[in-house]
This record gives sequence, C-alpha cells and structure tokens, in this order.
Amino acid sequence: MFFRKEKLKDCKNSSSIYKKVQKLGMVTVLFASLSISSGFANGPEDESSLHTVYHVYSEGQYVGMLSNEKKLEQLKEEQLQTAASEFADLPLVISTDLSIVPEKVFSVGSDDEPILDKIQDLLTVEAEAVGFQIGDETPLYVKDLNDYEKVIRNLKLQTVTEQELAELESQQQSTEPIPVLKESETRLAEVRFSEDVQPIEGKTSPQFVRTVDEAMTLFNKGTLEEKKYAVQAGDVLGTIANAHNMTSVQLMELNPGVTDETVLQIGQELNVTVLAPFIEVEAIYEAKEIQPIQFKQLTEKDETQYKGEETIKSVGKDGTKSVTYSIRKKNGEVIGKSIAEEHVLEEPVHEVKVVGTKVIPSRGTGNFVWPADGGYVSSQMGKRWGRVHQGIDIARPSSRSIFVADNGVVTTVGWHSTYGNRIIVTHNNGYETLYAHLSSIDVKVGQTVPQGTKIGVMGSTGRSTGMHLHFEVFKNGSNINPLNVLR
Repeated sequence: MFFRKEKLKDCKNSSSIYKKVQKLGMVTVLFASLSISSGFANGPEDESSLHTVYHVYSEGQYVGMLSNEKKLEQLKEEQLQTAASEFADLPLVISTDLSIVPEKVFSVGSDDEPILDKIQDLLTVEAEAVGFQIGDETPLYVKDLNDYEKVIRNLKLQTVTEQELAELESQQQSTEPIPVLKESETRLAEVRFSEDVQPIEGKTSPQFVRTVDEAMTLFNKGTLEEKKYAVQAGDVLGTIANAHNMTSVQLMELNPGVTDETVLQIGQELNVTVLAPFIEVEAIYEAKEIQPIQFKQLTEKDETQYKGEETIKSVGKDGTKSVTYSIRKKNGEVIGKSIAEEHVLEEPVHEVKVVGTKVIPSRGTGNFVWPADGGYVSSQMGKRWGRVHQGIDIARPSSRSIFVADNGVVTTVGWHSTYGNRIIVTHNNGYETLYAHLSSIDVKVGQTVPQGTKIGVMGSTGRSTGMHLHFEVFKNGSNINPLNVLR
C-alpha cells in the first residue's frame, strides 16, 4: 500500500507538471504557427520541419531534454539486464519514477548523452519481494510468498515437532469440532509469535532479499555476522561478558564447550554476538491429567468415651479430579503452566476419628509423662549383661522424686528381690507401669493416683549398681519400650 500511495503521489505531480509544460508548449506552437503563417505561404508543408523532444522530470525536478524517448527505455533495459546478471532469480524493476513531457520544436539542437548519464545516476533497480511486516516495521524481505511461508514454518518447528504442527494445521483447517481431550493426553493448541507477523508485497534493493536460511538467522540472532573476540592476557569469562554487555551464562551459551571452569587460551576466539531476535515463538499445549483429591483427617470429640480411647467412625478414601492445564513452551522449555479447567470426578471420603474426652483419676489417658524430675536414660530396653533388660533406667535427675506416669490405681507395693522397693500402677486401659529400686514409697495398694502424683523417692535398692529409677510399661500384659509412649 505504501508503494501505491507513493506512485499515486508521483503521478499527480507528473500530471500537474505535464499540464504546465503542455500549456507552455501550446503557447510556443501558437507563436511558431503565427510566425510560420506570416512568413510562409504553404503552412501544411512547413509542419514537417517540427521535431518532438522529451522533457524528463524526476520527483518534480527537471532533469533534461532527450531527442529520442527510446533511448530512455533502452537505458532502463540495460540497467535491468546488468542487475539481472547478479540477481537472476528475482523479479527486478526500475523503481525511479520519471515523468516524460513531449514538446514540438523546430530544432532539436541537443546532445542526449550527458542527459542519459544524468538519468543513469538517478535510476534505481529494486526487486519485487515479500516482506515480513512485524508491527509497524518490515525488517527483511524474501523472494516470494513461498519462501515467506517456509520461514514461518521453520520458526514454528524450532519449538514444536512436525507431527504436532501437522495435527494442529489439520484441526485448524477442519470444520469439525475439536475432539475432547482424552485422559493423560497432551496436544498442541496454538503456536504464536511475540509480535504480529504479516506478509506484505513490496520493493527493496536486490542485495537485501534474503534466502530462507539467512532469514532464519536474522530472526533468531538479529544479525547475519557473528562478532568474534580474541582472548587477551588476563581475560576471564566475567570481564569478557561485561565488556560485551552480557552475562557469563549468556557468553557460555554462545560458546558450547566453554564452562566456568574452562581455562581460556590467549588468542582463543569467542563468539560475543549479542542476540537480538526479531520475534520469539511460543507453543501453547493443553494437557489433561487425572489427579487424586486427598481425603482430610477429621476429629470428633466424644465425652462419653474415656480419654485416650479412639475409634474410626469412617475410613478415609481419596477422590479423583480431571485437571486440564495450559502449558507454555519456548524453544522446548516450559516457561509457564496454569490450570485451564478442573472437574471433580469422585468426591473424597474424609476420615473421621472419634476421641474420648472423659477423664477419671483411676483411668489412664494413654499419654505418659516423664516419671522423674529430669535426668537421662542411662540404659535402654533390650539385651544387657546376658539377659533382657525389660525397661529403661533413668539416672541423675534434678531431684529424687518419682511421679506416676498416668492416672491409675496402685496395685502392688513392697519389696522384690530384683527390683527392691517397687510400685505397680494399673491404668485401667490395658496399660500398667512399674517403678523399681526406690528408697522409699509414698503410696499404698488401692490408692487412686492422678497423673504426675509423687509416689516415691529414687534409690538403689534390690539388684542395683547405683541410684536410678528402673521404669517398665506393660500393654495388655506384655512389656513394651517405654520410650515409645513417653512424651
């Protein structure tokens, strides 16, 4: 459209100039005819002595006069043939707009060669080509629409596969609705450019008409020539990168095989071309996945159940949902992912656990507190000295007071050959605890003892090698490791 407007403008200028010159010519001819009619008797025979000359204008400026219009056409043809010898496969045209105004004169009296030389300097040969209009600019041209489409396709194939692109084009050309995305299916939904790109017919210098490969290089790099830098003494990657307005990572990407551990050699050439792509290509994929919906663990309190008792009211079960994602890729790398839509296929069944809250002093909660005033475990449960140690030993407390680990009732008090002074507490929930080697006992059989009640004093009675508390826990009659229930 730009070229049509320019030509229309030139045509209007030429028409205006032509009218002015035509009027001048008419006046000249009028005076000439008056002169002839007054000096000669035979007018028609005198007209044979008139000659036609051609006034040449370029962009409204007078260039000169030619005696033969064919010489101008011959000059144009020679210019086209000269350019065609170098650019044989391009449709070439003279793009210089010249206006020709003929005039009848008695005598020519002019030399065409200087004017033709002047016109030759004005003539410009251009190729009719197809440009890539990106926004408001047309940065490059290719030979024809076929090459244009090749470049566009090759740009897309840098991000997607041939098969993906073929399937997308087939869908776009079909009048049938797009099939519903299947479970675990991923397909290409769109290939788009960072800016709007359109083909436009135009004219440009033949040397600026690019091949498909050159056009691809320009689109990706912004230049056809890679700038090289020869490593100097003292250079490191960081200083070279900074000097060329890039990061070390970008410099390494431009030079495959070069890493931050590479020892640079003096004279080694590095590519320091700062890439400035004309446009970037993004591929938009849609993917459907079936995902679980995790069930929640809910707790209900029941004051009719004893504290420490738990029952499962309903067993948890995961649900399922269908999730469709929109995935953005550039050069094969994922640069963004978002949920396009989501549908619940099966609702989850939440797990409901009922816990008792009823507390009585003689019934344990199931949570055991540390039975001493600080201290540390001096001996673990397990094999020791050729026999099984049925509990744990706690030594070096802050004080020698011993406390009941949970609510319960004292069932055994007294001496034992191995344990010395010992106490056994039944917690009325399947648990029993034993406290041994005490120096003294502060409770009696049948006494209800709330959790944390002082029941005795640490000692070294019975089979003991030093002052400590021997502590055991029984569950349903069997010894268990106290450390598994103590908090």
